[in-house]
Amino acid sequence: MDKLMDNRWFMKIVALLLALLLYSSVPESTSTKTSEVNVPGEQNTETIADVPVKTYYDTENLVVSGIPDTVEVTLKGPNSHVQSAKALQNFEVYIDLTDAKVGKQTVKLRIKDLSDKLTATLEPAFANVTIQEKVTKEFNVEAEFNNSMIAEGFVAGQAVVEPNKVKITGAKDVIERIAYVKATLDMKGTIQDTVTREARIRVLDRELNKLEVVVEPETVEVTVPVKSSTKEVPINVVQKGTPPTGVTITGIDLDIDKATIIASEEVLKNTEAVRVEVDVSKIDEDTTLTLPVIISNGILKVTPETIKVNVRVNKQEGKELSGIPLKTQGLSEQYKAAFKDPVNGTANLSIYGPSETVRELDESDFTLYVDLSTLEEGEHDVKIQVKGPSNVSWRLVKQIAKLTITKSEV
Repeated sequence: MDKLMDNRWFMKIVALLLALLLYSSVPESTSTKTSEVNVPGEQNTETIADVPVKTYYDTENLVVSGIPDTVEVTLKGPNSHVQSAKALQNFEVYIDLTDAKVGKQTVKLRIKDLSDKLTATLEPAFANVTIQEKVTKEFNVEAEFNNSMIAEGFVAGQAVVEPNKVKITGAKDVIERIAYVKATLDMKGTIQDTVTREARIRVLDRELNKLEVVVEPETVEVTVPVKSSTKEVPINVVQKGTPPTGVTITGIDLDIDKATIIASEEVLKNTEAVRVEVDVSKIDEDTTLTLPVIISNGILKVTPETIKVNVRVNKQEGKELSGIPLKTQGLSEQYKAAFKDPVNGTANLSIYGPSETVRELDESDFTLYVDLSTLEEGEHDVKIQVKGPSNVSWRLVKQIAKLTITKSEV
């Protein structure tokens, strides 16, 4: 073997054999080319909800209503394209109103930037829109707050709004419906001092429905002046009606004689007292009543609202005095008077008062007279007048006397 390995020709033959072996192991090359085959992909349908709708129109001068905020889009096509569109949502649903005229109309919703391998169905496919002229108008702002927030013993003044006017932009017919522009102050708890808060503007129609408009500015500052506004005043007793016959009201006492009122500064200045009204027409014995304290217009609250009233009475005894002569007063000496009714020139008198007093009185304690100072010759009806003790009351059985005035004989 060593001799063979050293032989140069032997080695060349071995190398040739190895080369032929390697060549035979390589596959023959083919001249045919592999052709591309287009295999259709799997078809799919997907629905995408809440796809926003974009509207193209003259936003400077027009207002459009009736456009749906979102629509439902159903895509159909190759699954890969459908899934990509669903994931990216790189398409746009829109309504083109750039050339539309003012008024009501039905317009078609469209879609763009969608792969041409997909078809789309929109729900809804059409919209009933109203195109109106955009109007901007200035309105006064009215402050609004809950009076229950004001602590007891305090009163709120006129609220101040800054700025007190706002510009409101919207469709012409909506602007014409505006009835109230309010800045509502929203606070918690009670307040005893002047407060300033930011309040959002609310625009309402006559039925207090909120209107869709643009307000500038959207918020204003509302200042509510709050201050103490109380005053202590006496409680006056006002007696109403007439006591029953034979009853005298000897006194009316209150368990509380002063009240505290809450009102505006001007009302407090002009209020000197409050009152209770006691109807004595049905009181015939000592009575305790619970009555309301009556306040005048402008007073917001009174404390106490009711008080106890003690009514003291004295039942009177009645007595009839008869045959009291009628006297004349003021008649000139050149005239004389003759009574026709009562013919005898006397009258009867019913008296009422405390029993002991009434029992001691008689006809001589009373003077009955008629005043003739302004009368001339002729027949007259004259009111009978009475003078008597101040601690009793009386009533004439006949209150008018008929008499004739004639000249005296010389």
